[in-house]
Amino acid sequence: MSEPVVAITMGDAAGVGPEVIVKALAGAAAKLPFRPLVVGDAARLEKAVALCGVELRINPVRSVSEATWQAGQVDCLDLGGIPADLPFGQLSPVAGEGAYRFIEAATELAAERQVDAVCTAPLNKEALHAAGHRYPGHTELLAKLTGTPEVSMLLSAPQLRVIHVTTHIGLVDAVAKIEPGLVERTIRRGHATLAASGVAAPRIAVCGINPHAGENGLFGHGEEEDKVVPAIAAVRADGVDAQGPLPADTVFFRAVRGDFDLVVAMYHDQGHGPVKVLGLDAGVNITVGLPVIRTSVDHGTAFDIAGTGRADEASMVEALRQAVELAPRHATPEHGSTATATGSETA
Repeated sequence: MSEPVVAITMGDAAGVGPEVIVKALAGAAAKLPFRPLVVGDAARLEKAVALCGVELRINPVRSVSEATWQAGQVDCLDLGGIPADLPFGQLSPVAGEGAYRFIEAATELAAERQVDAVCTAPLNKEALHAAGHRYPGHTELLAKLTGTPEVSMLLSAPQLRVIHVTTHIGLVDAVAKIEPGLVERTIRRGHATLAASGVAAPRIAVCGINPHAGENGLFGHGEEEDKVVPAIAAVRADGVDAQGPLPADTVFFRAVRGDFDLVVAMYHDQGHGPVKVLGLDAGVNITVGLPVIRTSVDHGTAFDIAGTGRADEASMVEALRQAVELAPRHATPEHGSTATATGSETA
């Protein structure tokens, strides 16, 4: 079986994206079983190589079919468009436009099954908006580009995977938003993601909402019975190994111990806390529900240190590792790309 091809978007060219990419690919990520294809600006990557002092050659290509996958070399689908004198660490609509074009091209390649996963370096929301692309971030942009109406956030660390029913809303609003259909769809998205990546019969733990998962009605107002139990029953009827509702104060320990492959958290802090206890540099944000696997670093553009070569590549290495692990193993990339790099034009 061929190694998966992972498209790595360069992100905002004024940020640390180019630096963490070249440092990762010249270091720990070089040992991963995959074929990297950076989607960005080759000259900017060359500048990052010089800044970071790494041993890495940049090979500009115009299509996936031109990639050579040689050791010590990184193939870059060179879309250009980044001025040679673009300063690091400064907000730029030019960099925002570039970040948009990079993710757009990578999404096109994924839709054509020329790449098996997408890993994104950070973009800057202000720069994206300044370029005329009004999206809160990568997740919403990817959902729009792929025509996906609903996605889920999955955080993955080496010992724990957590998918969220709700994320960035207040706790009272989260409880109100949780309903059987949303819980069921979240479980199914998580199950499909793990199954596609080669996890046989994923074991899924579903958290309760209240302390002790309501303890048979002792806590709360019957939220578990009304909102969670029907969803679990529905997926189990289709053969999904989902257990719950389970108390959140013990289920994450059990997952880390190896009892479960995935935990379904009901709200933001219920799921984020345990992952971040394992280490902020170990967590990777994965958008689930898209027609392609997408992982991302867990940090921003870091304008304060961009261009210094000091950016830590650990999160990029972990994001790439997760992309490799989750990439569908049934896909065999075809390297006859119809998407090409044409200077500053969008591929």
